[in-house]
Amino acid sequence: MSVAQELVVSGKVTDAETGDAVPFANVVLKSTGKGTNTDFDGIFQLQLPAHSQQDTLQISYVGYISKSRAFTPAKSQTINIQLSPDVVSLQEVVFYAGENPAFEILRRLDKRRDINNRSKLDAYEYESYTKVEIDIDHLPEKERQSSFLRKVTDRLDSLQQVLGEDGKPIIPVFLSETVSQVYHKNNPDLRRENILKTKISGVGLQADSWLAQITGSTFQQYNFYQNWLNIVGKEFISPIASGARLYYEYDLSDSLYVGKDYCYRLDFFPKSEQDLAFRGTVWITKEEYALKQVDVQITEKANLNYIEQIRIQQTLTKDSSEAWLPEKTRVLIDSEEFGNTPGLLAKFYSSNRDFVVNREHDSRFYETNVSVLETAYETDESYWQQNRHEQLTSSELQLYDMIDTLNQIPVVKTYATILDTFISGYKPIGKIDIGPYLYTYANNTVEGHRGRLGFRTNSNFSKRWTLRAYGAYGTLDKQWKYGAGVDYILSRAPWATVSIDHSHDLSQIGIYAEELQNENYIFYASSFFGDLDRAYRFDRTSISLFRQLPLGLSTTATFRHEWFEPLFNFAYLENPSDALSVQDGRFTTSEIRLEAKFARDEQFVQQGNRRLSLGTLRWPVFKLKYTIGLEGVLSSDFAYRKLEGSISQRLKMGILGTSTYELEGGYIFDALPYPLLKIHLGNESSFYSTAAYSTMNRIEFISDHYAALHYKHSFQGFILNRVPLIKKLKWRLLATTNVLYGGIREENKKILAETDLAGNPIPTFGYLGDKPFVEVGYGVENIFRVVRVDAFHRLTYRNNSAASKFKVMLSFQFIL
Repeated sequence: MSVAQELVVSGKVTDAETGDAVPFANVVLKSTGKGTNTDFDGIFQLQLPAHSQQDTLQISYVGYISKSRAFTPAKSQTINIQLSPDVVSLQEVVFYAGENPAFEILRRLDKRRDINNRSKLDAYEYESYTKVEIDIDHLPEKERQSSFLRKVTDRLDSLQQVLGEDGKPIIPVFLSETVSQVYHKNNPDLRRENILKTKISGVGLQADSWLAQITGSTFQQYNFYQNWLNIVGKEFISPIASGARLYYEYDLSDSLYVGKDYCYRLDFFPKSEQDLAFRGTVWITKEEYALKQVDVQITEKANLNYIEQIRIQQTLTKDSSEAWLPEKTRVLIDSEEFGNTPGLLAKFYSSNRDFVVNREHDSRFYETNVSVLETAYETDESYWQQNRHEQLTSSELQLYDMIDTLNQIPVVKTYATILDTFISGYKPIGKIDIGPYLYTYANNTVEGHRGRLGFRTNSNFSKRWTLRAYGAYGTLDKQWKYGAGVDYILSRAPWATVSIDHSHDLSQIGIYAEELQNENYIFYASSFFGDLDRAYRFDRTSISLFRQLPLGLSTTATFRHEWFEPLFNFAYLENPSDALSVQDGRFTTSEIRLEAKFARDEQFVQQGNRRLSLGTLRWPVFKLKYTIGLEGVLSSDFAYRKLEGSISQRLKMGILGTSTYELEGGYIFDALPYPLLKIHLGNESSFYSTAAYSTMNRIEFISDHYAALHYKHSFQGFILNRVPLIKKLKWRLLATTNVLYGGIREENKKILAETDLAGNPIPTFGYLGDKPFVEVGYGVENIFRVVRVDAFHRLTYRNNSAASKFKVMLSFQFIL
């Protein structure tokens, strides 16, 4: 007796432009109407009876042009299909009577949200394999013929070409693979990722690049059960969020098996195309109303800059506790081209397995967000053959050879160095970095033309020590300025350093270099231009010890000694009750500073011997600083105490935009010359800076006790997206409020002498009275994508001499 043998047809469905897999596509036999869906990697398999004759495969998926492929059944055959994206926008779905059936499915999903959402777990962990690829694509023909690209393409001709979106060769610039162990803990929300092995190949990258710490799974987390998802720094509303019906239209388009789960397929699109929302498809299981698969995209009509498309695809699997965990995730980000400039195509892929749930670790375990094992870079191809969750395609394997070839081309090395210098501010030369270039030249009324040259050592010099120094010279004052410092890394996990610095230079009172150099370096660099108001020379030496403590707490202890020499008329009274106790304006201070910072979910990456903060995710940042002046120590002239603190936070407000607030205050307990008091930073230029009060003049207000609120809100596209014509410009509204309460005690007013030792009158200073200083602002950002214009109104102290009652300020910024 013979048994009829079933025939098998299988294959892979890919995007005709990008070459990427098309998961979740419908593959149907025309003769029977039976079919299947492609899996996450775009692969399908269908069985046919042995007597099947000529048949046709019909392949379709939302956002693509459907395709049919005739074939003659054989014992086993492979048919690969390419689908072209449909450039025609999807039509809106209209319901004429009754409730949209998709709404009932969404309600049931919402009821089981706390059961299916992985955030309900105490903890979970898994092994993750992550792959990142970045390519230059959309190369215009004119640019292909340029001397630069001809030198590149000529060297790549010997290699197999990899095609990009436009069917023409791409130029790969980055490819990485990472195997890591990822740990999540909820309540509080903590996470840690141990990079076990990593393989990075990129144009112009150093071996210890910080990119190794962001190519893992930590920075590619997407939980659609959350109401809002942070993508490229913007807040997008989830299509299954509570209240998502206010932003989306839905269509229950199908019900089918996805693997072993019978699912409802819901298609959706945003009611307003300019909103930060998705269009795409979700698959929701019939049994548990859980999210099984996601395929969403953001198009160029959304209020984003420089991005043409973002696409996220995800499949989830159920664990033993009923929560659904992300099994595979694929992200594609396609940048926008401008004229004849090429674009960038970034692809991210993560595969997770070996899930373990509800196994908690001590809170100290999560102290380090991302750690890279010392042996992480020591791998060979046999390791990757055994540990990749999916093997690389032949094209991906070819990318490694292409990037290695590019790194050997002199013109590519030159351009990579220029780009790195532009971003970091330093030009690497062997074991040292020259810079920062932003401080190279200035021109002011004290120094004339100021030239400055500096350097710092990098990790090629030492993995522990960093040396730095600079020298500057003014053509008018004919004075040399200089500085030098050394850092030593005591520990990398947790991070702990000791630093010693000495500098002899020039500054203006009220310019706090240690604050501005890190957060407002452009404003600090600009302070050396123009008229230097109440400038002074200083000799400053400091020794600091920093240590990161568990759960976001860090401490710094600093001893600082400084000599102050004013270049303006200044003197103070040693004994305010004795008008004859006039002292020269020069003085010396020695002090100890104790600082603490609590940033619960702040994330860091390490670049060589430096640590870079990526900011906090949602929790506020608390800072506290206590300063003790040590009279008599190293000839210090004063004993004093200062207490300062601040709270700051970035608030994500969904479709309303984002807000940032900072509450700060301080109290100086003892009488001091006013250069040692709190000098509130005013901005007399026409360029906006977050570090200064926009309508306040320099040294207009000085306090020995103060409290301030700084509030900024960006509406993103919330309002202007709904205004006809203007919405096409993608402008975004801004609002700003600054409120300052402060004052100065009589003892600090009386300490100022009327004349200096030469009999010259001494300029006074202003201070706040019973009412606060208040300014409000409004503006528009994203003009021509880089221009920001703010208008500020000064509401109080409008009668002060030379007060700016109304001011329009300009700034430039690159934002998405």
